[in-house]
Amino acid sequence: MQRREFLRLIGAGAALAGGLPVGSAFAGAAPHVVVVGGGAGGATAAKYLKLADPGLRVTVIEKNPVYIRPYGSSEVLNDHIGMEDLEVGYDALRDRYGIEFLFDTVTGVDPEQRVVQTAGGTRLPYDRMIVSPGIELLYDRIDGYSETLAETRLPSAWIPGGQTRLLRDQLHAMRPGGTFLIVAPPNPYRCPPGPYERGALMAEWFQTHNPTAKVIILDSKDSFVPGPSMLLGWNRLYGYNVPEHFREGMPLDGDWPLREHDGPGMIDWVPGYDGGRVLALDANGGAVEAEAGHFEADVINIVPPMVAGRVAFEMDLVDGSGYCPIDRRTHESTRHPGIHVIGDACQADTMPKSGYSANTQAKVAARAVVDLLAGRETEEPFWENTCYALAGQEYGLYVADVFRLVDDRIRRMDGPRFLPLDASRAQIRLGALYQNHWMQTFTKDCFA
Repeated sequence: MQRREFLRLIGAGAALAGGLPVGSAFAGAAPHVVVVGGGAGGATAAKYLKLADPGLRVTVIEKNPVYIRPYGSSEVLNDHIGMEDLEVGYDALRDRYGIEFLFDTVTGVDPEQRVVQTAGGTRLPYDRMIVSPGIELLYDRIDGYSETLAETRLPSAWIPGGQTRLLRDQLHAMRPGGTFLIVAPPNPYRCPPGPYERGALMAEWFQTHNPTAKVIILDSKDSFVPGPSMLLGWNRLYGYNVPEHFREGMPLDGDWPLREHDGPGMIDWVPGYDGGRVLALDANGGAVEAEAGHFEADVINIVPPMVAGRVAFEMDLVDGSGYCPIDRRTHESTRHPGIHVIGDACQADTMPKSGYSANTQAKVAARAVVDLLAGRETEEPFWENTCYALAGQEYGLYVADVFRLVDDRIRRMDGPRFLPLDASRAQIRLGALYQNHWMQTFTKDCFA
């Protein structure tokens, strides 16, 4: 459905019904906040709205009754967890906080009358709306690639589900000495450490099950987060030779120094400056053409470019950047008042697109919505983010940041960000434990 049709559909319906005044919930009942999207951002927003004001009516519209979390989903590929471990339900949010759930798809919104309509025929008036639509993968931006190929033969598995199972099965069935090729996405994209963690986790699995296998990561970018920490982990675990200009600060002595390996290791990262940008996919030939040349592989895993989720386009919340402009103080859309956008879909300047960012943005938006409904001015927010990643099951990494408003933009504050490059083995092991425990506590913060 085209964006204009999406907006006009509900607008016409509202007019025929005589319209619903914006202040209707104020006049006769508790203010009603509708949350579109029940992922990490949407679920957190709903929960923290009720925590801030239990008298609010909060309804989440989400198409799936069970959420499959993307964060940590690469650990399905190496059998560290199963697909069922990614599944999260909504019972706790419903039973503990009184949040209402409508498992349906939004088909129209009238931002002036403040009414949202679903495919099942439900029409909900709202006083404020929070939208957390996630991302949409642009499969066709890679010449020769398509969503059909991703679903059947060459999975992306960046949004977990059937493609994750398919990729896991392909990797486990890969011939001895085969090549696993990952195409990393351009900026901005969800989960900055993700493609590189995926390569590391499979390298670790290959060491036991397919020790002559190779992992190649083709990348249009010249660096990534957390670059030096991950490159040092690859050096120590998989025989990767760190490029000279990334070696600053890496330990040259001690009990776990940077090593110079005689031959190629299990992982090869081809950055943009070495011709890592992919030009085309030859699906039938099992190869990709990059600026650096022709790469054949047994398993090809393309993470395509991405933009805001489909519903954000249909609701006319997106500008030419492919993402949703917002008032940074409240996360309210600058295109449609009364609608707040959080998570991967919003333009949050220096904040990464991550589950943690969505969670902290949800809390800022929830606070702002409660204040706006009460007629109060909201306080100046700040945000946090931590991305944990694994170079191996006992090799933990992280990047942690605090963000504040500076000149009406979200800026990262100066300070230590990464696991120190001279961290001890015990600190590295603790990083892996932190990652594991964070996964559990973070999920509870969002959904329980």
